[in-house]
Amino acid sequence: MSQLSQQHDPGEISSGTPLRALSAVCLDTETTGLDTKRDRLIQVGGVRIHRGEIVTADALDALVNPAQPIPESSTRIHGLTDEMVRDAPQFSQYHQTLEAWIGNAVLLGYSIGFDLAILEREYALADLEWSRPRTLDVRHMVRILSPQLPDYSLDTVASWLKIESRDRHNALGDAIMTARVFTALVPMLREQGVRTVAEIERLCRDLDAEGISEAAAGWVDFLRSDSREDQSHLAFARIDSYPYRHRVRDVMSSDPVYVAPDADVSAALSVMMERQISSVLVAGDNGQTGILTERDVLRLIDLHREKALALPVVEHANFPLLSIAEGAFLYRAMGRMTRNSIRHLGVVDRHGRVTGMVTSRNLLRQRSEDAVNLGDAIDHAEKREDLGIIWANIAMVARALDYEEVDARDTAAVISRELRALTRRSCEIAEREMASEGKGGPPVPYAMMVLGSGGRGESLLAMDQDNAIVYADGDDNAANDAWFADLGTRVSGYLDDAGVPYCKGGIMGMNAEWRMPLSAWKESVQTWVTRTSPEDILKTDIFYDATCVHGDYGLMRELTDYALEVGAAEKQYLHLLSVNAADVKSPLGLFGRFQLTDGRMDVKMGGILPIFSAARVQAIRHRIAVRSTPGRLESVRDLVDCRENLVENLIEAHRIILSAILSQQIHDLDHGITLSNRIAPDLLPAADRASLKWALEQVRSVTDLLGVPA
Repeated sequence: MSQLSQQHDPGEISSGTPLRALSAVCLDTETTGLDTKRDRLIQVGGVRIHRGEIVTADALDALVNPAQPIPESSTRIHGLTDEMVRDAPQFSQYHQTLEAWIGNAVLLGYSIGFDLAILEREYALADLEWSRPRTLDVRHMVRILSPQLPDYSLDTVASWLKIESRDRHNALGDAIMTARVFTALVPMLREQGVRTVAEIERLCRDLDAEGISEAAAGWVDFLRSDSREDQSHLAFARIDSYPYRHRVRDVMSSDPVYVAPDADVSAALSVMMERQISSVLVAGDNGQTGILTERDVLRLIDLHREKALALPVVEHANFPLLSIAEGAFLYRAMGRMTRNSIRHLGVVDRHGRVTGMVTSRNLLRQRSEDAVNLGDAIDHAEKREDLGIIWANIAMVARALDYEEVDARDTAAVISRELRALTRRSCEIAEREMASEGKGGPPVPYAMMVLGSGGRGESLLAMDQDNAIVYADGDDNAANDAWFADLGTRVSGYLDDAGVPYCKGGIMGMNAEWRMPLSAWKESVQTWVTRTSPEDILKTDIFYDATCVHGDYGLMRELTDYALEVGAAEKQYLHLLSVNAADVKSPLGLFGRFQLTDGRMDVKMGGILPIFSAARVQAIRHRIAVRSTPGRLESVRDLVDCRENLVENLIEAHRIILSAILSQQIHDLDHGITLSNRIAPDLLPAADRASLKWALEQVRSVTDLLGVPA
């Protein structure tokens, strides 16, 4: 398990944690009776659920002496007698064992409000303070999914779900049964669009009548946590936001220093001292680059004494040099160094050439490793099941960055970077699984592309999948396509399982329309830009944001270069794109008032969409390969005839609207509200509402940028 998983599984449970990836404990109790004001605990049983799997190896099964007689009527139900519990510890002697077993996990139970009431009474009688964990009631989940059941006893529910009922009315047996019911309900909830902890909490909270009856019976409100505010992001807020806002190129040492392959350690050491650096590079016979560090020299001297200085560098350097791209965020470099236990990384350009070095000394701003390991954890996830628990932390990272008031564009770039990494790792895992099943590797070179906001680097938390596959033409394209169809289906399935839903518009490599050989892609692009139907314009809109995340970058580059050339040459196509982008449906009404529906307004359609669409049109028109919206706007600043400050205002408006959406999504995530681009202005501080109004007013000026009449 990765360091990040160890840290946050299940210790830090986020409101956005997917139910499918949840690690929890399922608890049940047996008592002297059903009166929560008089009766006592006599047995506690529990079982763990780890990422959707029931783990019985560490099961909890303990008797507790209630210090009062067990009524015969209760014994007839659970079979426990005074004699059986006489030598058991009293709760005051047992509570520490129970607390250690539960830890920081989410607590599950069936009619858990009763168990909580009994436990809270035991703590009170023992004059102990209990901090209750986050809790979910499986019975409430059943009522949400099947409100027409004749009753909601565990036996009836087990029958409904076709789960064998056994070992009933025993605390451990009932806990295991509850766990089996929960794991059966998760995919059913998923089909209803309920994916996260907060979403199921919100639905359970809406069962008002149930809560009233339970409260009347003396049960505890299981949704009332000891700390209502989700604090999981604070583990990530411990880090400086610097590594999320800066790239490797910002801190790297340029002009890496090489020594000759036939140089000895003494010569390498002299170069390090003269240049005041901690490593040198060396080219090997196989074309790889290696590295010799000052620590390597010290180890050689410890092993060989004075003879170490005469040893050839090429035989004792470390090959290959581990590296990272110039444009990567610093947190990616931190994660890679941590995972490999190294202090130096080579920095490479887009062609793979080493252009510099980044060292631990460059990264002294790091104050915690928890969050920066997120990216590296994705890169090295071994199983598809690992992806969900890792991806669940992206919301915590976003919340922490928002907490530190990091620019929303930087946060969006981080989310997009990890979405692309998740897609790439899904490809790698799918390839490995297909090979192990005897289906072989890719029949021809291919590239997996992420499109839309993920390709632009502007994804927020309400993203879904937008991906496509281009593969090289071969002798048997039909057979090749069958292999890539399997790959695309697996990748989309893994992403959906991890928490990135299927694209409602079907823009995924699993679908034939978004999975083609290079020649067919070129034909499609040609058709899109010449036929110019509304459907074609929509496809090209998202396609021009494509970024390669795995495979043959050259294939994607050939395709996107071709698309730019063809698109830029079709004047009618560009005109239709411009008209489409200039059709601003502003959420501002008469006198600049917000137009709301149910207290919210969509700031994508009348806000960021016209901005990034206009920037994309100009990028196509001027053959600009930049993907990000601010980058595109900056690139066309001097190429279009528009009023002063128009571009600057649109860039700032884009930032403000993204910030408002991100803040709303973080709020909605915590409250179990389905994430979207709709925001509630009343939740914003007055100053932010004024800024948002100004930003939405600027959106109308995209018509000037595009040269289209308003």
